[in-house]
Amino acid sequence: MSKPTDKSSATEATEFAAFDPGKATDQLRAVADKGMEQTNEVLQKFKSGAEETQKALESSAETAKSAGNELSLKMIAALRANAEADFSHLEALARVKSLSEVFELHRIFLRKRLEMGVEHVKDIQALTARAAADVSKPVKDAFAKALKGLEAA
Repeated sequence: MSKPTDKSSATEATEFAAFDPGKATDQLRAVADKGMEQTNEVLQKFKSGAEETQKALESSAETAKSAGNELSLKMIAALRANAEADFSHLEALARVKSLSEVFELHRIFLRKRLEMGVEHVKDIQALTARAAADVSKPVKDAFAKALKGLEAA
C-alpha cells in the first residue's frame, strides 16, 4: 500500500513543480492593470457626465432666469392693463347721467375684465408651459445621454 502513496506524492510534486510564481505574479499584475484601466475609464466617463450635467444645469438656470424675467414683464403688463381699464371705467362712470347707464357700463366693464383675465391667464399659462419645457430640456438631454452611455458600457 505504500506504492499508491508514492505515486500520489510524485504527482503532487510534479503539480507543484509546474507552478511558477513568476507567471502568477505576472498574471496578477496584468489583472490589476486591467482593473485600473477599467476604473480609470469609468471615472473618466463619470467626470465627463458630471461636466455635461453641470453645463445642462447652468443652461437650465439661465433659461429659468430669462423665463422668470419674461413672466414678470407679462404680469406687470397685465397689471398695467387692468389699472388702465379701471381708470377708464371710473372716468366713464363720472360722465353717466342715469342709474341705468351705471348698470350698463358696469356690466360691460365686468365682461371686458373677465375676458381680459381669461386672456392673461392663457398667456401666462402658455409662457409657463414653454418655460418649463425649455428649463427641463437640457437636463433631460443630459440624463438621456448619461443613461445611453451607461447602457453602452
